[in-house]
Amino acid sequence: MLDIKGFEKTTLIDYPGKMASIVFLPHCNFRCPYCHNPGLIESPDAFPSIKEEEIFSYLDSKRKWIDGVCITGGEPTLHKELPEFIKKLKDLGFAVKLDTNGSNPEMVESLLKERLIDYIAMDIKGPLERYDEITRVPVNKENIQKTIEVMRNSGIDYEFRITAPRRLITKEDIKLIGEWLKGSRALFIQR
Repeated sequence: MLDIKGFEKTTLIDYPGKMASIVFLPHCNFRCPYCHNPGLIESPDAFPSIKEEEIFSYLDSKRKWIDGVCITGGEPTLHKELPEFIKKLKDLGFAVKLDTNGSNPEMVESLLKERLIDYIAMDIKGPLERYDEITRVPVNKENIQKTIEVMRNSGIDYEFRITAPRRLITKEDIKLIGEWLKGSRALFIQR
């Protein structure tokens, strides 16, 4: 069973073009100082687990209104149970969006190969050479680049996004990222 720590029943902004629900998974291999879900990373056991059955029951009862499910975290691709959970969502007829930090290209590639995700969003932490500094951990930069290439060649909708707090990300960083990701479908900058 997938360890689920949060469930938002309805969102109109997290899955482009869809009314969706959001599933939050714990744990992350990065330690970004601006993380919007630090509790899921630093103390996931402080949050009660939500049973998959509760989520599937709710989604089944709202099929007329809910089009998709966004899976976020933490870093969802750290969970080996993720593909099986997504298969259950797909069997119910829901579109699936995955939010990732891009550190696990094998899982992303596997999910794409099995046609389990319909949309993918990857957080770009900064220019590749600053990843260790920004994430506060050693990062396998080849994995980041590989995930980007897998997404670009996936044939599904995708987006890259930069969280750019002024104290951490400079205009020069944003220019470097723009050059790095030139030709991609979408790149969003958020504070």
